[in-house]
Amino acid sequence: MDIQPYVTPYKYGKPVLVGSGKPGSFDRNSVDCPFVFEHRSRFYMMYVGYDGIGYQTALAVSDDLLSWEHLSIILQRKEDGAWDSQNVAGTWILRENELDAPPILKKWDNKYWLVYHSYPHQGYEEGPAKIGLAWTEDEDLLNWHRLPEPILVPEEGAEWERGGLYKECLVEHEGTFYLYYNAKTTDVPWVEQTGVAFSNNLREWTRYEHNPVLPVTPEGWDSGFASDPCVLRHGSQWVMYYFGFNFKKAQEGLALSDNLLDWSKYPEPIIEVGEAGDIDAVFAHKPSVISHNGVLYHFYCSCRKTQEGDRTINMGNEFRTITVAASQDVFRK
Repeated sequence: MDIQPYVTPYKYGKPVLVGSGKPGSFDRNSVDCPFVFEHRSRFYMMYVGYDGIGYQTALAVSDDLLSWEHLSIILQRKEDGAWDSQNVAGTWILRENELDAPPILKKWDNKYWLVYHSYPHQGYEEGPAKIGLAWTEDEDLLNWHRLPEPILVPEEGAEWERGGLYKECLVEHEGTFYLYYNAKTTDVPWVEQTGVAFSNNLREWTRYEHNPVLPVTPEGWDSGFASDPCVLRHGSQWVMYYFGFNFKKAQEGLALSDNLLDWSKYPEPIIEVGEAGDIDAVFAHKPSVISHNGVLYHFYCSCRKTQEGDRTINMGNEFRTITVAASQDVFRK
């Protein structure tokens, strides 16, 4: 398996985005789940903030992919009692598929489309999450309209996904929409794997009968989780960046496919956790990969134990931020 076109071994080594740490702010505790794209000649990052109550979704902007500035919250909690009133974690906006091309958004029915998930209760990933869809005609990408009901729910799935659905990736290819998502069992600790569903109208979805398409590897580095798909095309080949977890380390991996359904994993992680004290010493996971000027930029969520001076604290002892790695050593100046 030739993975050289896809690897990003050069780590930036520090965060590109950190939560505010401010009481009452949506990102008081942490930031998570980057999704990076290009829009109107600027770089945008959709990301999730956690405030100790639940998730909300925001945009940040950048001109160089390293210095990011928070722009606006785009998906907020509500008090209307809806299925997605407690958490709104946006993870993907429909975009062009090519890995080597500018990562611009793609319209369908003259709208931009965003997939997200929502946990039913307050707290950190509390309860079985469902998947929802939002759309906008706003070229500023600030005002989104959510469909009133979820598009995929765990109760209608197989046993491997009954514990909840989340971290979506939406791909359109030859008139069919592919919704990749990871889901968990109801066990404790649970097992988390990746499946796919199909649609031709974004509202009615049919699960693939041979799910999960990316299962865990027993006794492997991804024996517990095979999660957070980021699916892109390189020539005639499809590449899925994902993260694996063995209940000790969360690290980034790679799988390849010729048909979007049958995936072959590279047997080792392509981004490993860092050394003690590094920004990704505990977790290096949740990929978002784009190309710019011939260089791949691999954004991911980085975690280490808290240190004195950290702006945010998550789960009591975790510093959870967003960082980046690249296919070339572009960070050295």
